[in-house]
Amino acid sequence: MTAFKLLIEYEGSRYSGWQQQKNARSVMGELRRVASTVFHGDIEMQGAGRTDAGVHALGQVAHIKVDRNVRETPDVLLRRFNDLLPADIVVLDLVRVHGKFHARHDAISRTYIYQISTRKQAFTKKTVWWIKEPLDVKAMSRAAAMLVGRHDFICFRAADVERPDESTVVVVESAGIEAEDDIIQFRIEASHFLWRMVRRLVGCLVKVGTGELKEKDFLRLLEGHPNPNVDVAAWTAPASGLFLESVRYPSTAS
Repeated sequence: MTAFKLLIEYEGSRYSGWQQQKNARSVMGELRRVASTVFHGDIEMQGAGRTDAGVHALGQVAHIKVDRNVRETPDVLLRRFNDLLPADIVVLDLVRVHGKFHARHDAISRTYIYQISTRKQAFTKKTVWWIKEPLDVKAMSRAAAMLVGRHDFICFRAADVERPDESTVVVVESAGIEAEDDIIQFRIEASHFLWRMVRRLVGCLVKVGTGELKEKDFLRLLEGHPNPNVDVAAWTAPASGLFLESVRYPSTAS
């Protein structure tokens, strides 16, 4: 058996998400199709994290395992992948790894970024969320700083039918807001993420920025206390501005 680790970027607007589906086009489905051609047969593939429909990636990681000895060099395989993949999916790097490497199980953290635009964008409409109302970036930054640490994010998750018993406790390594010109960027690194957690956090941070949600009420949500006057689900940010930026592994993982 030969195993490979792939670093992948994609613009997710045309896809139903990362995970392969029977009746919809997915990023993993496109990669599997190409991998089967490159490796001339069946392969095992797994990604580091699921991204929803319309979500993008700057640094998704996947492993591919082939049940034979692959003689081609990684450089040759990388060129073949990118020749066959659609233009909105790119393999940035491809390296051999030991057969026990697992893209999801070996990951120790993931980092997501979310881009908000304060003006209408002609060229980057598919990769930002345009907010027309004025935003208090300082208030948003204070709220984002509250996320660091171990919290119960039950108020920010969507029901995940695939993982109904998943713990809602998440350890956030870092979180913050950066603003430059017309772009406000939220970045968060955590051990793992609940389904739609980041998009719901962003929606609430925007409400903090507009003044519709007080910082103390945001903190209460973060402490796991639902507010009957706050519809977090309705505030879920659109997929367009969300990127899986990177996946971190221990130095011995590959």
